[in-house]
Amino acid sequence: MAEPITIVPEEVLTGEAVALDVQPLGFFLRALGALIDVLVAVAVTLLLAWVSGWMLGQNVIDPRASSILSILVLVLVTVVLPTTVETLSHGRSIGRLAVGGRIVRTDGGASGFRQALIRALVGVLEVWMTLGAIALLVGAFTPRSQRLGDLLAGTYSQRTRTPALPPNAPLLPTALDAWAQVADVTRLPDRVARRCAQFVRQADRMELGARVRQAALLAAEVRPYVSPVPPVDAETLVRGAVAVRRDREYHALLLEDERVGLLLARTRSVPRGFPAR
Repeated sequence: MAEPITIVPEEVLTGEAVALDVQPLGFFLRALGALIDVLVAVAVTLLLAWVSGWMLGQNVIDPRASSILSILVLVLVTVVLPTTVETLSHGRSIGRLAVGGRIVRTDGGASGFRQALIRALVGVLEVWMTLGAIALLVGAFTPRSQRLGDLLAGTYSQRTRTPALPPNAPLLPTALDAWAQVADVTRLPDRVARRCAQFVRQADRMELGARVRQAALLAAEVRPYVSPVPPVDAETLVRGAVAVRRDREYHALLLEDERVGLLLARTRSVPRGFPAR
């Protein structure tokens, strides 16, 4: 019998029953993006109002149509433009580009015209008519900071900017390949190992003189706990100790995971009512 799939709040279950690890945009970032979009919309409204006033002043448009023109401008700014931009850009806008967000469906797919239109129509009420009060209130109490338009359209704002991956772990210096097979670094204290690992990660960005001095200080702390001590310079010794300790801890974790997996497999293979031997 297949085991049930557990979905955590940060995951999305697709139609193929695949759990995707996606991160929704935070409440404050989303509010900032919405504020930028509102300011852009206000600027566009002022520009269109100025153009309309100029056209009325030049008698290009019948003055009796001024009220109709005002309504068209409001509909264009609050509904038509947001729907068009969001549809053509697949859920993006100027504000979302600034904060690193994108509107997607709750199943992780790209939003379309229907979702954009629903969000824009509801946005007239919750963003414009109430000055964003409804959107802020609803977004503050929903798990993914969804506003009312998102709940009705089945969308949310996904984070598109992910933190950079950490740099690759430094490799063992070639001169210490043979030494690594017999080296004993188990007595190296954790506090010293942490300082050495931090030095190795930052060594390439350090000034040469400070780098040499720091390597010498760390090597003096490492030598009493390493056996045998290789005949190499201070920085190579520190790098070697860090690499050997890291690799051995990694292999120890792999062996532990393997033993746990074998134990679980053995436990599941034992029929109910029979003790495991």
